[in-house]
Amino acid sequence: MFLPIRDHNPRERFPAVTLALVALNVVVFLYELLQGQAYLTRTAGAIPFEIVNHVDLRPANLVPWPATIWTSMFLHGGFMHLIGNMWFLWLFGDNVEDALGRGRYLVFYFVVGTVGALAQIFTLPQSTAPMIGASGAVAGALGAYVMLYPHARVETLIMIPFLWPVVQVRAWVFLGLWFLGQFLLSTGSGIAWMAHVGGFIAGAGLARLLAVSRDVHRGAATELVEAEYIPPPRRRS
Repeated sequence: MFLPIRDHNPRERFPAVTLALVALNVVVFLYELLQGQAYLTRTAGAIPFEIVNHVDLRPANLVPWPATIWTSMFLHGGFMHLIGNMWFLWLFGDNVEDALGRGRYLVFYFVVGTVGALAQIFTLPQSTAPMIGASGAVAGALGAYVMLYPHARVETLIMIPFLWPVVQVRAWVFLGLWFLGQFLLSTGSGIAWMAHVGGFIAGAGLARLLAVSRDVHRGAATELVEAEYIPPPRRRS
């Protein structure tokens, strides 16, 4: 197990959209606690059987069944579920927002979240268990990050009891291991791991297409390149 603490990747603009998404997820979670998580999960979560078969099972959804794909992205099953998703979104999403621009990033967030949800839905099309969480959209931000900033350094806590070492690894290493780790999760784990896989792949594919500039941060987060020295021309006597 490993946990990212911070990345060495300066941004140029304040991540207003990322912060707004984090705040909205927190507000919705607090609303869940007040109204009852079980009710909102059932009426605003994405149920694969409903979406595949175009039906609305009881209790009736708060929104039309196709829209539950988006409402489910703001629901979470507990504090750790929320904190984990929001930490990864804040840590990696800010730079993706910087590269894509605020408007494109917001569209990107919902597109990759939708792709992630559909990947999970069509993996278990007959399931009547509601799917909730921002994991698919967050995974999309991770996929975009690894494409845009593969050499950014990520300070990572290794979960080794009594030692707890913190090491710096490249983003492509950290996020590559995270992606591969999704395939180790079982279908019965309760984790929508195919949403992670689908969102990550969608984010990686869209990153370069939507990025405002290919010269992201002018190499600020990449490996340092030594400047080539070119001697001045000799003067003719």
